[in-house]
Amino acid sequence: MRRYAVRGRMNAGRRNRYKRPDDRLNMECAEKEKHMGYQEAHDKLEKFGQLHVLKYYDDLSGYEKEALIEQIENTDLEVLSQCRHKEELNPRGQITPIEVMQLPEIEDKREEYTAIGLDAIRAGKVGAVLLAGGMGTRLGSDAPKGVYNIGLTKEVFIFQRLIENLMDVVRQADAWIPLYIMTSDKNHEATASFFEDKDYFGYNADYVTFFMQDMAPASDYDGKVYMEEKWKMSTSPNGNGGWFLSMMKWGVVDKIRKSGVEWLNVFAVDNVLQRIADPCFVGATIATNSAVGAKVVKKNAPDEKVGAICLEDGRPSIVEYYEMTDELMEAKDAQGEPAYNFGVILNYLFREKDLEEIAARKLPLHIVEKKIPHLDDNGMPVKPESPNGYKFEQLVLDMIHELDSCLPYEVVRNHEFAPIKNKTGIDSVESARKLCEENGIEL
Repeated sequence: MRRYAVRGRMNAGRRNRYKRPDDRLNMECAEKEKHMGYQEAHDKLEKFGQLHVLKYYDDLSGYEKEALIEQIENTDLEVLSQCRHKEELNPRGQITPIEVMQLPEIEDKREEYTAIGLDAIRAGKVGAVLLAGGMGTRLGSDAPKGVYNIGLTKEVFIFQRLIENLMDVVRQADAWIPLYIMTSDKNHEATASFFEDKDYFGYNADYVTFFMQDMAPASDYDGKVYMEEKWKMSTSPNGNGGWFLSMMKWGVVDKIRKSGVEWLNVFAVDNVLQRIADPCFVGATIATNSAVGAKVVKKNAPDEKVGAICLEDGRPSIVEYYEMTDELMEAKDAQGEPAYNFGVILNYLFREKDLEEIAARKLPLHIVEKKIPHLDDNGMPVKPESPNGYKFEQLVLDMIHELDSCLPYEVVRNHEFAPIKNKTGIDSVESARKLCEENGIEL
């Protein structure tokens, strides 16, 4: 494995990588104490019409009973009632174009913006948040998505590519950047163990913190929660908009406050070319006094499956690709260019204090139709071949819409956008490998 040379302040505090006292302690201390007993669990389920969850309770082992009661206590069952009001949720306001900072303007001010960004990084004001709660199911893997090997002649893991990209900035700034990695209950142990096994790909483990994403129940079309096991309700991650609340619950936000981090660059696990804590992006967001920065790329086609940056009722927002009407796709700006021509790549820079204000409010809930494995009425496992219910999510786009200003920041598509959604075809392992090779990255 290639080792990175570090100097000066970057060397400070490098201790035994495998002793992670602050992470493990952070998780254990932040986790809510469980006090709910059987009767309280029964009453909670009865309130929300979910008593079937206890159908097999008497047959469970002591451990399984405890695990189920704990899950009942910590699960927000109120969301299940939203199934009855699905069509009434989240009506869209008036969509209008937003001004984008495009490549020529960025190049003109690159030196200025980069200097501002590097100053912020060196002052310890910038952290990075990796959203890595998903599994590699669509890639044919049962492991966390980030451990997927995209190498051709050697092992090159998705996580590895992201760390290498972040290390580029670490070397440029000569300063370590706090990295917060969000996992899920489905992949936490596997993800944490993978990073330890790979020696964090050369990153300073003292600057890495793991936390788990909250889970939301998954239900049938009538709002009846599915059972994944006789002792476990079916759940799924609560969407890419739930990351900051999860950080708060795990005590990570307290750590951020104490460390002096003011800006958080949140990014998804599946784009192996993206620049993380990009000094120019950071500097441009700060210099323009924007509440949030959003990296965008010029769309390949009006109907490309990426969310389009826009204004909604005069506030920054995102129109998802499935919400793009013919009218929006055909709309033109003053220069005759498509009015909604820039798509987001899930790489945002938020001001931490703004996130705390957003967290104090309740984000909209999105109900998504999905295929949900479950137990049938006889307790036998079912793996559906078509959608059979709903998952409940909060989305980053709603966090952005809560803010007064946004800097859409254009990046060169072929240099920073190599998403891995599928094994083959569009936005796949194949296409990402090709783009990596075009950018001189050995695979």
